Amino acid sequence: MSILKIVTYPNPVLAKKAKAVAKVIPEIKKLIKDMLETMYKAPGVGLAAPQVGRSIRLIVIDIGEGPIALINPKVTAKHGEQTLVEGCLSLPGIEAPVKRASNVTVTGLNEKGKKVNYDAEGLLATVFQHEIDHLDGIVCIDRVADPSLIKHVVFDKEPKEERI
Repeated sequence: MSILKIVTYPNPVLAKKAKAVAKVIPEIKKLIKDMLETMYKAPGVGLAAPQVGRSIRLIVIDIGEGPIALINPKVTAKHGEQTLVEGCLSLPGIEAPVKRASNVTVTGLNEKGKKVNYDAEGLLATVFQHEIDHLDGIVCIDRVADPSLIKHVVFDKEPKEERI
């Protein structure tokens, strides 16, 4: 496994719609492991392949309940509404309130190529939506209703909170 370089905004790969993964090959499985290691080291709770320079539909997430890797993820249902302050590994030092669905159903393929479904609420629902947005060329600040609410935060050497 290896730590990957996280690309930062406004890198063009972050604005492109990512391509579907045709087949779960060993290269994809290795990328999943590398992305998880990179996300944990950052530290973050989610990472999308475009954030490491790969324009493919792959995300990894861990909000403290164990890692999730999803290939070709899709939100198939949304309910409710919540606003959480989001940060992003590709937007270091930026955080902003983003309104999203509070409950989502997400489908995709796991690292074995099997179809899986997740019913998520709260933070997990937000992280799924945030990471899937990356696959569609959308960063969280694109969803901020009032740009004056985007904050620049300064961290000591180590961030005090994990970033999405």
